[in-house]
Amino acid sequence: MKLVADQLLEDLVPHELRRSWAAAGNYLDRDIYALFHEHATTNPGRTAVLDADGVLSYAELDVLVQRLAVGLAGLGVGERDVVAVQLPNGHLACAFDLAIAAVGAIALPYPVGRGDREAWSLLSRSRAVAVVTATSYGDYLCAERTRAMLGDLPSLRTVIAVGGEVAGCVPVSALLRCDPARFTPSTPDPDGPARILVTSGSEAEPKMVLYSHNALIGGRGRFMGVLLGKTPEPRVYIMVPLASSYGSNGTAVTLATHGATLILRPKFDVDIALAAIEEDRPTHVLAVPTMFRMITDNSARRDTSSLRVVALGGAALDPATADRVRESLGCSVVNVYGSADGVNCHTAVDGLPHSAGRPNPDVARVSIVDDDLRVLPDGEVGEIVSLGPMSPMRYVGAPELNARYRLTDGSVRTGDLGHFDADGHLHVVGRRKDIIIRGGLNISPAEVEGLLATHPAIRDVVCVPVSDPVLGERLCACVVADRDLPLVEVTAHLAAQGLEPRKFPERVVVLGELPLGPAGKVDRRAVQELIASRAPR
Repeated sequence: MKLVADQLLEDLVPHELRRSWAAAGNYLDRDIYALFHEHATTNPGRTAVLDADGVLSYAELDVLVQRLAVGLAGLGVGERDVVAVQLPNGHLACAFDLAIAAVGAIALPYPVGRGDREAWSLLSRSRAVAVVTATSYGDYLCAERTRAMLGDLPSLRTVIAVGGEVAGCVPVSALLRCDPARFTPSTPDPDGPARILVTSGSEAEPKMVLYSHNALIGGRGRFMGVLLGKTPEPRVYIMVPLASSYGSNGTAVTLATHGATLILRPKFDVDIALAAIEEDRPTHVLAVPTMFRMITDNSARRDTSSLRVVALGGAALDPATADRVRESLGCSVVNVYGSADGVNCHTAVDGLPHSAGRPNPDVARVSIVDDDLRVLPDGEVGEIVSLGPMSPMRYVGAPELNARYRLTDGSVRTGDLGHFDADGHLHVVGRRKDIIIRGGLNISPAEVEGLLATHPAIRDVVCVPVSDPVLGERLCACVVADRDLPLVEVTAHLAAQGLEPRKFPERVVVLGELPLGPAGKVDRRAVQELIASRAPR
């Protein structure tokens, strides 16, 4: 049964509001594949994807997409079916994204590296009919373990294995042999569902957020358009997984919307990333701050002259990191605040990224509200609420999230805390659920992390709670540094910057590096588990 029969694809933004955005020019009213095919027809020789396997032009990628679309249709995949994709960054991940759109289905990409439990949850709640997955990723046998779930997931019919033969799975080679001459594109409603974005899992289960073609192209596409500016032939290196929320600016936005070149590598590695910057000459990079803290530590004697803009999102960007990237690499640094929930704001390309910038109402209108949803004046901290052309349709397979986070006008309660200054700049101070409560005092880890990042010996930092029988929680600062940092030195640095002593960390742990999760961001849960295992006895 199609998801629409269960009303799981209903748009919670009023249709009249969507149509008003189309009338205002925010939406192109085109589907993702149609836009991509137009670029492939107009500029067939332009480089579409440059990955670890080589170069693929728009025309070559289009033929690949058509083969895969014919193959998916032959497997019974049709309009509004959900197809999950678990592949590392590369041209095949892009091709499947576009092929799924071409048959009118809904893509559900999720990063390689997620375990059985999360995969089962995503596939079950989305009612995916097919999964495209790597044969293996490290020691994890992705295709075989996904194939084992078939009996427990009534909607799941097919597992497509990429990278080798796996019993009970359809080899991707079977789809690649399909005749592109048999391809007939679907014509989905541009306001209809196109992609499900998966959060990095701050809830008990990862949230799945449904986006339409128009919201991806007209909302996220406009955000990317501002970043690209008037660059004649933009080359965008996306370091985070394409399957992440930030990575959704890849196929549907960089390729289909803007016809630019997409630079990809299977996973993030400092040396590989620097080599890609030297060899592939990106003009724009999308990454998380931790990645560029590592890159600037190793960028000496590297040619980074092609870079025009480094856009850092997915985590708080502190001024010290922004300054270091700008000075080391000689390019503009943009602070991007956004989430799968449907909010986006970023600093101007030539601005100082010491805030999240001024919200662009053509992307998302942002308000700050109190617990009773009353709009707060400038300077007062409250919850960030967002509504605009990029707003998603709904949460999938989680009616309780729609009840909790979606308002009657279509707005989304993000769960993030922030305030506006007198000049209209948005300042994000943390997340409600990340607040550490020490004996009744609320401490924002983001506030402390931003101040610690200015310490000359600290290259990266994350603050996590540790349980305490008296106060409930205490703050632990986990830092990447080349030398030991005594607690007294850390607290003295914070005191010099005006932080009240009640918010000081009460423990400092020096690490060689911070663990990253599948989406490329610092894995706070892994850090907490590591700190708990090192608890003083």
